[in-house]
Amino acid sequence: MLIVKKFGGSSVANKERIFNVANRCIEDYKAGHDVVVVLSAMGDTTDDLIALAHTIDSNPKKRELDMLLTTGEQVSVALMAMAMQSLDVPAVSLNAFQVQMHSTARYGAARFKRIDTDRIRHELDSRKIVIVTGFQGINKYDDITTLGRGGSDTTAVALAAVLHADRCEIFTDVDGVYTADPRVVKNAMKLDEVTYDEMLELASLGAKVLHNRSVEMAKKYGVELVVRSSLNRSEGTVIKEKAKMEKMLITGVAADTNTARISVIGVEDKPGTAFRIFHTLAKNSINVDIILQSVGRDGTKDISFTVSEDDLQNALDILEEHKETLTIQQITCNPHVAKISVIGAGMMSNPGVAARMFESLYNSRININMISTSEIRITVLVDEKDVDKAMNAVHDGFIMTE
Repeated sequence: MLIVKKFGGSSVANKERIFNVANRCIEDYKAGHDVVVVLSAMGDTTDDLIALAHTIDSNPKKRELDMLLTTGEQVSVALMAMAMQSLDVPAVSLNAFQVQMHSTARYGAARFKRIDTDRIRHELDSRKIVIVTGFQGINKYDDITTLGRGGSDTTAVALAAVLHADRCEIFTDVDGVYTADPRVVKNAMKLDEVTYDEMLELASLGAKVLHNRSVEMAKKYGVELVVRSSLNRSEGTVIKEKAKMEKMLITGVAADTNTARISVIGVEDKPGTAFRIFHTLAKNSINVDIILQSVGRDGTKDISFTVSEDDLQNALDILEEHKETLTIQQITCNPHVAKISVIGAGMMSNPGVAARMFESLYNSRININMISTSEIRITVLVDEKDVDKAMNAVHDGFIMTE
């Protein structure tokens, strides 16, 4: 059996935890399995490196930032290989260049194009545990790239897919996927299993357990994931195509504070206006989420939408630059907002979900700014100061009443 195991930064934050991970991987190795390990940087290393970069340059070039940040994972894998070797188990550490993990050219947010498996296969055939840097690739210029925060999950799933692994395990500091963030919602419950679609919505809407692109890739290639804790032996949560027949109405509640609202006011009320605005943003790689358009009046209309807070300034600059051609009279923004979402395949056949969500927020006196829906989720925009109260209210309105 071939097993891919991914461990996050908190799981390898110090010497004791490195040896804990080493021993867990060695157990599978000694049981006769082939083992590939994907690691994140130790603890807060990535944040520390970003802070260090900004002491040198307040706006560092993304190429150089990628060059810097990927050193964190290289430290992790080298130390892990040393730990395993000190326990008399053969192991080898490899970075993205040594494996040949080919990515797109975009620094800071690259995507995998293909992964060569020859080197990993050779090392596995030599009965070594292979330890690979997460979060990174190499582009067509032979420059190192990063996949964005949380990208080590995507590395693990990509390797599981190309190696046709029997199992892909994602280890973190929580023991599975919960109905809400247990640090915010004290009565959150751990889920035994979740579908790819539900997990993708949860990950995209603020749940920090898995990188959303890793779930997207797992669904595409049929990689069954298990999320479990590196600190205990609990069974964790299985993410797969289909979950159990009898499901709760709602699988989980997610919150995302990394969001901002932009309003473009007084644009022309005629065909093509919205297209030009959002096409201009898309050309500059700015993703737009919730959209609300007002009823036209006096030949104009207002359009409000949300973007990642990380993209806010760039989006404002682009809109300001094209203000005249896009017929925008005024641009306003509010970075102090948050998205609250309920997710669950069960809502497709239950028309009362939205009403129950809105009732829960109303009972807690929380105002809704914008609303967006899909087949398996409802998202509302609320004031950032209300996010924890809203999350608890909605969770209690659904999960605790079923």
